[in-house]
Amino acid sequence: MSRRFLVTGGAGFVGSHLVAALLDQGAEVVVFDNLRTGHREAVLPGATLVTGALEDPDAIAAVLAQGPWHAVFHFAALSLVGDSMRDPIGYLSANVGNGLRLLEACVKHGVPRFVFSSTAALFGTPDRMPIDEETAIDPGSPYGESKWMMERTLGWAERIHGMRSACLRYFNAAGADPQGRLGEDHTPETHLIPLAIDAMLGRRAELAVFGTDYDTPDGTCIRDYIHVTDLAAAHLAALEQLDHASVTYNLGTATGHSVLEVIQSVERVSRRPVPHRFAPRRPGDPARLVASPARIMRETGWQPRLATLDDIVATALAWREAHPRGYGG
Repeated sequence: MSRRFLVTGGAGFVGSHLVAALLDQGAEVVVFDNLRTGHREAVLPGATLVTGALEDPDAIAAVLAQGPWHAVFHFAALSLVGDSMRDPIGYLSANVGNGLRLLEACVKHGVPRFVFSSTAALFGTPDRMPIDEETAIDPGSPYGESKWMMERTLGWAERIHGMRSACLRYFNAAGADPQGRLGEDHTPETHLIPLAIDAMLGRRAELAVFGTDYDTPDGTCIRDYIHVTDLAAAHLAALEQLDHASVTYNLGTATGHSVLEVIQSVERVSRRPVPHRFAPRRPGDPARLVASPARIMRETGWQPRLATLDDIVATALAWREAHPRGYGG
């Protein structure tokens, strides 16, 4: 008998790739998504889509009543740091309020495992690199704060109700399904790799490079990019740990790449130039954010398979060339 999973936000970028990984394993998957930022077309055949909102307790209860569930994966959330700085109360209300409604319903319906999409934004501007799980928590935004509040709530859910959880702190998810089934389609797009690709393809104005005077080798910010299918595989590896204990993992590659290195990778893979211009720093951008994934590697054996920047860019480019209007095309 196949295992059954509920995936909130499973029509979004990372969620849809996790759904694909579950389906590839023969699992039964139900996606719960309001489709405000997700895409119906991103829910692969074989998964069941339930259109609903986490603001609606009755809708959550109705889908959870279809259990039993092996686990719930929770991706659905607002996720733009800049927007959270403009609307802190709205972000906290949405991410924490909706998360608590979901958790309450999971406890009521006896869900034993909960896998939570957390963030590197927990760490603000850390004082050491790479960032491991023991690095001091200091959210630099209401978005990061909302994820930290949910992580702490999950600790109480285990202590009081016995629900085991995995808190997975993403760094920079990127790339696309190597089979071409899924890709990245945000409105507006805020991620560097698709922005650079679209500038190269002439689909948008030249790429803005924010800041060239950081304390890095080329003066531009450095980030840790992890392929979205490797991220999905890390979720499955973390899930297996929940048979024994709750876990917290930082998910990255331990290798950072600067903005200019990303531009060079897109140019190398596409053999075309990326029009770009230099602009002033954006407030709040740390010079470096690089993860230490040593704990998940040690405890589960997980390893990134598409670990080079060119591998990541190549899959992203292939999907964007095949889908010039995203899922809408």
